[in-house]
Amino acid sequence: MKHIHACRFVYNHSLEQKIRAYEQEGRNLSCFDLNNRLPALKEEHPWLKAVTSQSLQSANKNLDNAFTRFFREKKGFPQFKSKKNPVQSFQIPQHYTVDFERHRIKLPKIGEIKTVCLSSSLHRGNEVCHSLCDFDREVVR
Repeated sequence: MKHIHACRFVYNHSLEQKIRAYEQEGRNLSCFDLNNRLPALKEEHPWLKAVTSQSLQSANKNLDNAFTRFFREKKGFPQFKSKKNPVQSFQIPQHYTVDFERHRIKLPKIGEIKTVCLSSSLHRGNEVCHSLCDFDREVVR
């Protein structure tokens, strides 16, 4: 649950920073700018260090994509994420292992977890793993 909470926190913090930078200075903060601010944010909030940096960077990338959709496709303005939303997710783009036979995934800084449903598919030549995990269940260490 730390990963979900941390990614939501970074997304909301970055959204606030983007809004503030535009209102006060009239400038747009890029995903690169936001990712450069992550080390200082980790110093300010040490509990963020327990989460993989790639997951936090993915939260900034998701925010950047939301702004792109807003400006290009005239979709709604990006909203702050709520912990009350029943759909919570985070991304771990690398350093994970998948055991399809035992229905387990080993994630960095989390450990090995049992999956409820596991499937994989090829997407643009890369294998993509989609998994539904119940974090209320036991984390196998």
